[in-house]
Amino acid sequence: MVHSIPVLPFPVVIQPGESPVKQVVFAATKAILAGVLAKGDPFPSVRELSESLKLHPNTGQKVVAELVRDGFLEVHPGVGTFVTAAPRAPDPERRRLLQESVEQIVVEARRLGLGQEELIETVAESWVEVFGAERLTGTHHARGGALPTRRGKR
Repeated sequence: MVHSIPVLPFPVVIQPGESPVKQVVFAATKAILAGVLAKGDPFPSVRELSESLKLHPNTGQKVVAELVRDGFLEVHPGVGTFVTAAPRAPDPERRRLLQESVEQIVVEARRLGLGQEELIETVAESWVEVFGAERLTGTHHARGGALPTRRGKR
C-alpha cells in the first residue's frame, strides 16, 4: 500500500519552543492575506494538516477552529473547508488589536540598537516581501506620509 503525504498550499516549518497551533495559524493567515489562498479556495482538511506536518489531529482541529473563529475559513460539513474573504476589524479597533505586538517589536528593535527610521524601513521591506509593492493599503504610507484620500487630498 502506498501512502502519500499531502502537500500544503502554504509553507510551514514547525519550530520547537513555540505552539504548533500558533505557527500554522500564522502561516495560513499570511497565505490568505498575501493572496496565496483566495476566497473560495479549499483549505486542507484536519487529516491533511496532521499528516503533512506530522501533528496530532487535535492540533490540526485547533488550527481550523481558530481560523474559523477569526473569520478566515468556513466549514461546510460533508463538502470541505474553504477560505473566506479576509476579515477586517472595525476601524476603531484596528490599531488597538496590534498594539501589544507593535510594542514588542519596538522594544526588540531598540534592544538590537535600531532607530525608528531603521525599524520603519524594516517593516516596509517586510510588507513588500509579503504583499508586494502594489499592495500598500490604508491611510498612511510606511514612510509617514499620508496617501491620497478618495478626494485626492494628502
